Amino acid sequence: MIIRKLHLINFKNHQEKSFEFSPQINCFVGNNGVGKTNVLDALHYLSVAKSFLGNTDLNNIKTDEDFFAIEGEISDGEKENIIKVQMPKDVKKIIKKNDKSYDRIADHIGFLPSVIISPYDSNLISDSGESRRRFLDAMISQTDSDYLFNLIQYQKTVQQRNALLKNFARNRYFDAENLDIYNDPLIKFGTKIFEKREQFTDSIVPLIQQYYDIISNGNEKVTVIYQSHLQENDFGTLLRENSEKDRMLTYTSTGIHKDDLVFEMNGNSLKKIGSQGQQKSFLIALKLSQMNRIKELTGKTPVLLLDDIFDKLDDTRVSQLIELVNQEHFGQIFITDTNLERTEKVVKKINEESKIFEI
Repeated sequence: MIIRKLHLINFKNHQEKSFEFSPQINCFVGNNGVGKTNVLDALHYLSVAKSFLGNTDLNNIKTDEDFFAIEGEISDGEKENIIKVQMPKDVKKIIKKNDKSYDRIADHIGFLPSVIISPYDSNLISDSGESRRRFLDAMISQTDSDYLFNLIQYQKTVQQRNALLKNFARNRYFDAENLDIYNDPLIKFGTKIFEKREQFTDSIVPLIQQYYDIISNGNEKVTVIYQSHLQENDFGTLLRENSEKDRMLTYTSTGIHKDDLVFEMNGNSLKKIGSQGQQKSFLIALKLSQMNRIKELTGKTPVLLLDDIFDKLDDTRVSQLIELVNQEHFGQIFITDTNLERTEKVVKKINEESKIFEI
């Protein structure tokens, strides 16, 4: 997949801007605050219809404007496609492919797979399990539309079940049979999600170690452990056993919405024992593993977005990453940096067709 062109209107700090890209390497260079990362975020919108920075859609509309629009020309190897993302203030977001609106935004996920490596990845280590679940779901959703459907249905069912539990508490009564209505869909969708998460995690563990060894030149053993209530018992039993607990808490206390990923180094928590350099190397290895699996499962080479990556790594790790990018043929790459000289040096090492845009 190659992004040929990008056009922005009223997106964050960019009133109107257009780019024509190299099919290999594209670099955005400029001082902090000029909008380099915002361009990457626009590319991320073309891929998954939302910001990688966690901003709401409305907050991405330029100040004092009524909408933003992102348009990308994308080659899938057979034809050129136009993807449009439009966000007016007063109506819901619109995603179009070749001027035809998607009925559901979820139907677009997977058309243009992408992987982003940014300073914000450190949140995967420091934040709660919710961040890691979102990351795991995003990884799998780009390769499996059934997974995304099951996830959406599961989340809706949990919300409905929780609303009923809260209604019981407000009215001071409890109807176990009424609550059980939601158990069957939770079991159906949740079990499928659990199985896919377990399979996907198992598949990337050896890749993470492989990439970590290359990037870090270290001898540490790193791994990812998937933790789920469903590893303890089948979902139906868990729901029955926790029924009284759910009644008291007024929410569904067990299920795949409580899953987590544990990052370990040499059998210990990466968060506790890993240096900053080791944690950064692990996160890059994790993202490259994601890229590898997306390519293997879909046959599409994801777009690689590198946000301020070279400013956060020492020279040795930068050299290892560049060498790895060369070897793995990772496809089209977009890089942001503040240092033009460093960017030119990096691009020269990669030895591919490139463009540098000064923002």
